Amino acid sequence: MTKFNPISRRHVIKGAGALAAGVAAPVFGLRSAYAAYPDRPVKIVVANTPGGPSDIVARMVAAAIQEATGKTVIIENRGGAGSNIGMGYVARGEADGYTFLLATNAFSINPTLYISIPYDPVKDYVAVSELASSPNTFVVRSELPVKTMKEFVELARRSPDKFNISTPPIGTSPQLQAAVLKSVEKLTTLEEVVFKGGGEALQALLSNTVQMSSGSLAPAAPHIKSGTLKCLAVSAPSRWPDLPDVPTMEEAGYKGFVFPTDCCLLAPAKTPPEAIKWLETESLKALNSPGMKEKLYQAGFLAVPKGADACWARVNKEITMFRDIINQAGIQKL
Repeated sequence: MTKFNPISRRHVIKGAGALAAGVAAPVFGLRSAYAAYPDRPVKIVVANTPGGPSDIVARMVAAAIQEATGKTVIIENRGGAGSNIGMGYVARGEADGYTFLLATNAFSINPTLYISIPYDPVKDYVAVSELASSPNTFVVRSELPVKTMKEFVELARRSPDKFNISTPPIGTSPQLQAAVLKSVEKLTTLEEVVFKGGGEALQALLSNTVQMSSGSLAPAAPHIKSGTLKCLAVSAPSRWPDLPDVPTMEEAGYKGFVFPTDCCLLAPAKTPPEAIKWLETESLKALNSPGMKEKLYQAGFLAVPKGADACWARVNKEITMFRDIINQAGIQKL
């Protein structure tokens, strides 16, 4: 598989600036063409099915931008193949400033997890902004007679044919954390049931099709609060404020077990800078409003209003981090 060497966004911008210096007239024309941007609907592609964490964030942010600017922002779901379908679709599409990608950690995970992918995470994309982050969780039905992760592991060991775990698509951080848990605890018989989206994975637990679900806090939060589901641990550096009695995975005995679901906006590499700047500016405005922060928090997310440079730095760092996690856990390439 091709090795991706993370590079700084500063180098990309520097190179673009050098090119612009030699073609001043066309760039001037481009600026004029984008003076009234956007003059038609802006599309944000979510590389997962409706109802999951990334879809929730995308629709909240799109609605806020649309309300603030009067411009039309639409969401298009293109799930499948561990998010590769949607990510490849945007990478290969026309970089005209009207199509963007709502990316999760799968963007950084898939270059190592898959033998080949339909995009180059460094060359095909540039960052727009960070949006939100949610801790991942391990949840079970409330009637299951366990209170901790270790108790669930022991129960699964005693009855290997009766336990399985649902996850969002392969390549998402919830699916990866489930695979790492199986590897650490040597739960070879704990079957992973992979769904197209986080909402569907959680629904499998609610319908008692599976005995545990690994996923973002966002879709599980209302069911935890209602008492239908029980959260055994959060995969975060600290406890979630609304779940003060739920330990982190590290507190539960799993050192360094931190797997968030991060959402950010990316753009095809050749997207006009004016379009990127517009969406960066408007998304940060939306995320910095107290109302949006509260809406996201109630949905299980923390707003992360950071611009393109911080976003790109996090994505590049994660490409290396997840490569090491996947290799150390001995997870088979797909």
